[in-house]
Amino acid sequence: MAFIVLFALLILSIFFSASETAYSALSRIRLKNMADKGQKGSRRAKMALALHDDFNRLLSTILVGNNIANLTAASVCAVLFVRRFGDIGATVSTAVLTVVLVVFADVTPKVLAKESPERVAIVLAPFLRFFVVLFTPFNAFFTVWKKFLSLIIKPSADKAFTEDELFTIVDEAKQEGVIDEDDRELLHNALEFNDQQVKDVLTPRMDVKGIAKGATPAEIAEKFKDTGLSRLPVYHESLDHILGVLHMRDFYNNSTGGQWNDGASLERIITKPIYVAPLTNLGDLIEKLKKEKSHMAIVSDEYGGTEGIVTMEDILEELVGEIWDESDKVIEKFVPLGSGEYRVLCNASMDDFWDYFEKHEMKDESEAPSVSGWIVDMLGKIPEEGDSFIHDDLKVTVQKTEQRRALECLVSTLVMVVD
Repeated sequence: MAFIVLFALLILSIFFSASETAYSALSRIRLKNMADKGQKGSRRAKMALALHDDFNRLLSTILVGNNIANLTAASVCAVLFVRRFGDIGATVSTAVLTVVLVVFADVTPKVLAKESPERVAIVLAPFLRFFVVLFTPFNAFFTVWKKFLSLIIKPSADKAFTEDELFTIVDEAKQEGVIDEDDRELLHNALEFNDQQVKDVLTPRMDVKGIAKGATPAEIAEKFKDTGLSRLPVYHESLDHILGVLHMRDFYNNSTGGQWNDGASLERIITKPIYVAPLTNLGDLIEKLKKEKSHMAIVSDEYGGTEGIVTMEDILEELVGEIWDESDKVIEKFVPLGSGEYRVLCNASMDDFWDYFEKHEMKDESEAPSVSGWIVDMLGKIPEEGDSFIHDDLKVTVQKTEQRRALECLVSTLVMVVD
């Protein structure tokens, strides 16, 4: 009978050890998904989820049960060995039971439960619920004890995940194969989205294509054809005085054969422009564009002039990457040339630049949003063709310039010699 009791206590110790690891390591999202499916085992999954919701009570049940099982097993084992071996029996009992409990009742069940915590938690849920009810007096005592301790040791008030922790969770999910690289990149972009500002994604004034107020329908049609754009800003005298935005659909609905239809004119079919500041948050901007039912905003500089434009497509590309349509010519911003050399278009973002050359730790070094601005910062002057500089193990040489800015550069990776 004593050996039967000892075996039963060993089983209980295994049960509580496996439960502790399973409920500590399980994914609530995965368990909730299993509970919501309504398939076989969903009832137990809901039971396991309910137990996990009151984790403090569950943990005290597991620890009390495990300690009762282990201490009782130690007492029974000691009695058996003393009867068999005399005074030395207590020492032998301690040695034997320690090995058995550590190997079979602690390490082994915890390792196995860690491999599939949700499945183990679901299987053990009915038995655990029984012990939670059975140990209600103990749980009540530990609840009061915890409240008393919280008066002495103030718990941390901030239990929310930080942004860095969320990035780590996403990276861990990718490493464990839960998501693929595309999903990881999308989630990273989504987490970084609210940190992005209009100045990081705008099309600079120098690259903005617009329509003069006095342009003829034939000139406007040619402009749409040449640019391949569906919307163009309309300006008076210069881009600093934008009157509105012309949609290609509205233009062709109000013109025929290079002539305006009766009663139509450029001023009548343009839509009111939306103005935003360069430091506007992208999240705020997309809400404003949705509210105004617009796809384009004009970015004003500090003097009231036009710094550039930003479109809904520019914002979405921050989340999903480059979006190409039928009229776009696909242009690679980073092209390997061999022998450690790369051709880089200077309108590429600095975040993409550091990611491409695996210099993630350098993202906060420069405030310039584009490679072109970074080159100006590094050279300390307006770039000219042939200008070069070395940063870390990268040599950057300006290849093409236009209107006082770098268009293309050559990046060479240098071999760093350490003495």
